[in-house]
Amino acid sequence: MSLFTHRAYWRWSAGVQFARLPATMAPLAFTLLTTATTGSYRLGGVLMSVYVVAEMAGAVPVGRLIDRVGPARGLPALLVLTAAGFGVLALAAAADAPNAVLLGLVLLPGATAGALSGGFRTLLADTVDDTMLPRAISVDAMILEGVLIGGPALVALLDLAGTFVPLAAMTAACVAAAVLVPRRTGEPDRGESGTENVRVPLSAYLPWLGCAFTVGLLLSTIEVAPLPLVQRLGAPDTAAPVVIAVLSGASIVGSALYAWRGKTGDSRLFLGGFIVGGLALAADLGWPGLIVSVAVIGACTGPLVAATSVNLQRMLPKNRRSAGFSLSFTVQAAGFGLGSLAVGVLPLWLAPLFGVFAAAIAGGMLVVKPARPIGTMSVTS
Repeated sequence: MSLFTHRAYWRWSAGVQFARLPATMAPLAFTLLTTATTGSYRLGGVLMSVYVVAEMAGAVPVGRLIDRVGPARGLPALLVLTAAGFGVLALAAAADAPNAVLLGLVLLPGATAGALSGGFRTLLADTVDDTMLPRAISVDAMILEGVLIGGPALVALLDLAGTFVPLAAMTAACVAAAVLVPRRTGEPDRGESGTENVRVPLSAYLPWLGCAFTVGLLLSTIEVAPLPLVQRLGAPDTAAPVVIAVLSGASIVGSALYAWRGKTGDSRLFLGGFIVGGLALAADLGWPGLIVSVAVIGACTGPLVAATSVNLQRMLPKNRRSAGFSLSFTVQAAGFGLGSLAVGVLPLWLAPLFGVFAAAIAGGMLVVKPARPIGTMSVTS
């Protein structure tokens, strides 16, 4: 069966995109909401910070809960709770609730949303065959780029209809995702029986967690700093979107090529691309250097994310996958946060070097403990 005719995969894909949409809408939605109701855009930033902290704190514990009940049962319940959290937050803001109340209420959707990505990723393992997995993840990465761009644009459009409409849309997106969660998976997961409770040493996971951390760390250097990057070249502020467009376009192209190839590939190659791109970005080589470095990093992002995800699945015991994938997404988010902080407090040329250093460390760990070839089974598969 081809991935493009795999009905269960496309139902899964629709569900996970709806589940991701509120997170991409939240930063602008919270800012517009608090500006309209309290006159303070700063409160929106604080709300978003609390939301992210709640996501990170709840990701692994809630992921363990999903592992216990199963993602097909646990995800709809979490999505309904997340939808209720956004709805209650909107009602409280409409009722002019104190700032402290709003900060407390945003904890609910944050805590429940933290494990959604891990739960959906676990469900994917039972939705497509193992041979389709690299291609499935790459296609999903391409669609994700559209969600990342479309979320803020949708908020700006819906805000024209009313202050609370974006939050209502976020609530509706969670409900739609809950409805779309596949109840019956298309292809069984192919693991070895009796291996569910095998414990894998943490050292085995570290290279792949390092890859996830590197993705967040280096990407944030570009996504948070397009304006200073073009200002460094003497370009007008209106040139900043060009940097993001090149990054997103290269990521889509890289994921498309990876999906076409349909194999896991060597993660050290993609980490090498991160090192080359990061060094060129730090070196300030003019417009050609900026465009090429951003394109190289973007082209390596999708394949590195896919390879990391596939290799983690092969190592994680089946009954701990949601928690494991949630931890991976949390580590990536932590890298993004630290990269954003580096852009804010360090010289612009120095910030990318942290991503280069992280990529070199992750690559070094993979040299010592190289990735297991595709199709090779182990006691921890």
